[in-house]
Amino acid sequence: MILSEFKHALAQTTHPVILHLDGNPIPAHYHITEAGHKSKTFVDCGGTLRKEERITFQVWVAQDFDHRLTSEKLLTIIESYESNILKSDLEIEFEYQESTIGIYGLSFDGRYFHLKSLQTDCLAPDRCGIPVTKTKVAMADLGGSNACCTPGGSCC
Repeated sequence: MILSEFKHALAQTTHPVILHLDGNPIPAHYHITEAGHKSKTFVDCGGTLRKEERITFQVWVAQDFDHRLTSEKLLTIIESYESNILKSDLEIEFEYQESTIGIYGLSFDGRYFHLKSLQTDCLAPDRCGIPVTKTKVAMADLGGSNACCTPGGSCC
């Protein structure tokens, strides 16, 4: 999810509820303690120089059980971020403390925000020897329902 999508989704809620990977909500008294810009410059395994940029939000759960972050307050935090740090529509990541700090993507289903697992991947499989796996597809499935060559058809 990019920042503009997040802001649009926040405008549809009063109190943003964030669900963890297991479907359980992060405690409702969470705080957003940071909104930041992360820039990463690296060389992939094929030797290509790459750069990634993300907007990060740090989620923290304290012992102040009466705290409830509103969407309006979170939008104010985002406006402060945009005016002081960066005004770019980048992908966002959520940092959430568990046994260690987990980093997640985010989605919205119209009612709830969902933390999403992020995955690693080889960025240069052709240059570092990773075999490309090919998906097997039945010939009859290639044309869908509009295929001229179907079992019992008259094209062959």
